[in-house]
Amino acid sequence: MDRRSFLKKASVAGAGVAAATTLAAPAIAQDKRTWRMVTSWPKNFPGLGVGAQRLADRITAASDGRLTIQVYSAGELVPALQALDAVIDGNAEMCHATPYYWQNKSQGLNFITGVPFGMSSRELSTWIRYLGGQEVWDKIYDQFGVRAFLSGDTGTQTGGWFRNELTGLSDLQGLRFRTPGLGGQVWQKLGASVTNMAAGDTFQALQSGTLDAVEFVGPYNDLALGYYQITKNYYVSSFVESGAATELVVRQDLYDELPSDLQEIIKMVCQAEYDEMASDFYANDPRALRTLVNDHGVKALQFPEEILEAGANAAKEILTELREGGDALTKEMVESYIAGFNLLRERTKNTDIPFLQAREKYFSL
Repeated sequence: MDRRSFLKKASVAGAGVAAATTLAAPAIAQDKRTWRMVTSWPKNFPGLGVGAQRLADRITAASDGRLTIQVYSAGELVPALQALDAVIDGNAEMCHATPYYWQNKSQGLNFITGVPFGMSSRELSTWIRYLGGQEVWDKIYDQFGVRAFLSGDTGTQTGGWFRNELTGLSDLQGLRFRTPGLGGQVWQKLGASVTNMAAGDTFQALQSGTLDAVEFVGPYNDLALGYYQITKNYYVSSFVESGAATELVVRQDLYDELPSDLQEIIKMVCQAEYDEMASDFYANDPRALRTLVNDHGVKALQFPEEILEAGANAAKEILTELREGGDALTKEMVESYIAGFNLLRERTKNTDIPFLQAREKYFSL
């Protein structure tokens, strides 16, 4: 080959490489996505808001920026209790909240967050992952064009803050109480007037007397929300939220369009964050409770037996009503939950409870 021919072919080849590079550049740019995550939490809110931001940051980092998540706290794009609607309507790509906020769309969603006297957080995640809970959850959200993943865990929550100490059921009649989900329905059966509102609105409502009682999550959040400035009566063990979970909801069509590795990143980060948030609450709830009691004079109380027994009976009534009279998917959710609950409580009863009782009775450091 003479020199002139070689140079001509090299020039053609170089032009081809340049053209390929030019064509490839937009494809790389198009492979990068920025999604908006709206949340139901105040900015930097302990546990929940921090967990939402951490989840977004981890998806962004794990995808090397191919899927960048921008977080919008409650009220920045939409009000706290409209986060799911923002995703359904296409005004955001994902939201971070808790399923029982949307019980008006399906009573079945209550079962993902928590059932009165129901599953612990470990039992709940086991049911979702291994015993059919996720499959029924998917069917409910298919109706709205979204899918969801467990994204956080508060553990057993506290019972709430009450202006007056409770002596029995008579104290609940007409009590104005912020408490959502199936737990709220239980309190309503016991005589309370129940409402739901976003975290950022609860302090003012309790302070002004619009509410007589409020529960949110537990000491970690409640210390930040400042309820102790209004009342010192704090019931520290909930019987209606034994293993409350948060969710990450994503538009189904957008999720389906993602490459398989980005889909897996979302799933795995959500699973990691479920456990991360639980550890955050477990570490900081007892510290916050110490501060509330020792520094602010809060009284750590337990509900009277009369209220606990009546609450259990009310919970059974509600589950029976949903099992017999709910829509088809709610009935399927109730049946799945009860089957999982009856299986998993055997392990808890035979293994965990005896150990905890023995530890409490015989062992201290």
